[in-house]
Amino acid sequence: MALKSTIYKAHLSIANIDQGYYAEHTLTLARHPSETDERMMVRLVALAMQAHQLQLLCNGDGVLAFGAGLSDTHEPDVWLKDFTDQIQMWIEVGQPEERPILKACGKATKVFIYDYHHSAGIWFKGIENKISRVNNLEIYQIPSVQSLELAMMAQRSMQLQATIQENTCLMSDGQRSVEIIFERLF
Repeated sequence: MALKSTIYKAHLSIANIDQGYYAEHTLTLARHPSETDERMMVRLVALAMQAHQLQLLCNGDGVLAFGAGLSDTHEPDVWLKDFTDQIQMWIEVGQPEERPILKACGKATKVFIYDYHHSAGIWFKGIENKISRVNNLEIYQIPSVQSLELAMMAQRSMQLQATIQENTCLMSDGQRSVEIIFERLF
């Protein structure tokens, strides 16, 4: 018998000072049995970092949601679809291979990858030449120390605040805060 996903609920308040995006999002996260709290929380931070794309790409008329991710390799971890069902934004978490990255770049207006592994530099050097011609891709690294701190915030019901300014995200749950400083790799 297959194990079922664990459901997490999050109320996320986003204050993206750089983009002038201030919003409340009520989210449901299905955590696959093989997914860690760390990866799930990185998905949540990636959504927070790019939620402003809802305004930029869809003028507010779109659906920002978690995809099947680990359950279905043909879906992203997070996506933004407009009301014509076009994929405007595709977000992957971790270290995907170059072929799925190139496919995502062909399907979506913008593609973002958020890597949180300590081996990000090695992974990126392995794919850098193969993705060099892509112009709708951005890759960010989250230091693994910070992603591990994020994992400690994971609860079945979460009230979170994300304050974003100058490529930094301060994520808080009212008791703990984690400052995440992103390094852009591509």
